[in-house]
Amino acid sequence: MKFSNENLRWTNQPKEYEIADNRISITTEPHTDFWQRTFYGFRNDNAPALQLDTEEEYFSFTVKTRFNTQTRFDQCGIIVYLDSDNWLKASSEYKNNETQRLGSVVTNLGYSDWATMDISSKIDTIWYRLSRRKADYRLDYSLDGVEFKQMRICHLHQGKQKISFGIYACSPEQSSFQAVFSEFEITECLWKAHV
Repeated sequence: MKFSNENLRWTNQPKEYEIADNRISITTEPHTDFWQRTFYGFRNDNAPALQLDTEEEYFSFTVKTRFNTQTRFDQCGIIVYLDSDNWLKASSEYKNNETQRLGSVVTNLGYSDWATMDISSKIDTIWYRLSRRKADYRLDYSLDGVEFKQMRICHLHQGKQKISFGIYACSPEQSSFQAVFSEFEITECLWKAHV
């Protein structure tokens, strides 16, 4: 399994993007996002995601993200998108000049949650790792590409068999920025069985 152009497909293809060897850039469009119902009430399902389909039940996917976010909620990261009601994502979301929110959203059966922690807005590069064990998933992040820290462990009710996973970027408000993804790596599952 390889994350490369010949086997990737878009959900909500953006107007402006570039795919090169081990580098993909997405320029976001205003008012794009993935979110379903919870708390805010609204439903957004129009952000671009570039994904790979797989039936592999055990693997880890790692990617480096670089970004110049400037407006509230601007974000880019990794995603498992099955359909509008079932998906998960991990990213940092711009808040203001001092703070951004490193977090994750898990959406099951049409309802999203949001788990976050504050980090400095000066950070413009983050590595993410998605690990799959059947219908259970682990999300990790790193600021140096070496030491990874757990963000969360979760379950996707519809994520038991064939899934689609990859990268995404969006700007929920009136803004646009460029997200650059590189250092794609798919390996055996680095999230070992609990014993």
